[in-house]
Amino acid sequence: MYGTIFRMKVKPGEQANVIALFKDRTNQGIDGAIAAYLMTPDNDPDGFVGVAVFKDKSAYMANANDPTQHKVFSKLRACLSEDPEWTDGEYV
Repeated sequence: MYGTIFRMKVKPGEQANVIALFKDRTNQGIDGAIAAYLMTPDNDPDGFVGVAVFKDKSAYMANANDPTQHKVFSKLRACLSEDPEWTDGEYV
């Protein structure tokens, strides 16, 4: 399995929009997607940590290069105070 763990700093008042965008995209039946989770860390109530799991790297990359994913990310980025921090790799 392959995927990413990411951290996001959310602009004040944008938390609900981030959650809605995440849920909407997650529910679209992305090819090769296994799971996606979003959490609010206890030590960072204005941030989110997310996890996305795909069957393999090629499925992950196909999603990353999908124009629909780019549109969703553009909407998401408008809700953030800075670019997300991504850590991609193989789940072991």
